Amino acid sequence: MLFDSANLPYWLFLGTGVLMFLFAISAGAVEDELDFETDGEFLPIEILGWFGLGKIPLLLLLATDLSLWGFLGWVLNVALNLPGQPLATIVFFGSGAIAFVLGGFLTRPLGKIFIASFGEDASSDRLVGCIGTVSSSLIPKADSRKIGQVDAVDPARNLVTINAVVPNFATVIPQRGEEVLIIDYDSPIYIVVANDSIDRDRWLNDRS
Repeated sequence: MLFDSANLPYWLFLGTGVLMFLFAISAGAVEDELDFETDGEFLPIEILGWFGLGKIPLLLLLATDLSLWGFLGWVLNVALNLPGQPLATIVFFGSGAIAFVLGGFLTRPLGKIFIASFGEDASSDRLVGCIGTVSSSLIPKADSRKIGQVDAVDPARNLVTINAVVPNFATVIPQRGEEVLIIDYDSPIYIVVANDSIDRDRWLNDRS
């Protein structure tokens, strides 16, 4: 049953997933992410975010999903010793559904590990001018002696998490999930302002 032809699809999925992991390592895990912007309104496509799309490098997501699908389907087939249809079909689609859900959750920390290992160092000013998304509950002011966190994509398309504060002149405190503009770097902390806000406009006017 271990090498039964019924397990061939799962071996293919597992092998493809492993090869994609190897490619991700050799390529430095740099992969474009899908970006679903909804301007504050919920759209059906946002459901894809639950599976990791738009949150992590697509290559790592596919590698994880396929590897999990191959492994889970193979284990279930061998453990249950299924005689064939229709149970085999249920296991095929069921293991796939489980793999895609688990993959979305497992690849988030995995993506950060890959980026930390193979991506560029986040401790620089190369992120100044980039847009990020608040991942902590909020971004405090610089004089509060507290810091928040922002997820941002650098010019090389690496996803990085940075420590950030807003300047003391800021009138808007960015909350979790809101976009911010990275305006300065004061090692080891980035200075950000709420995007599409009066603070951003004020900073842009001061620069010009």
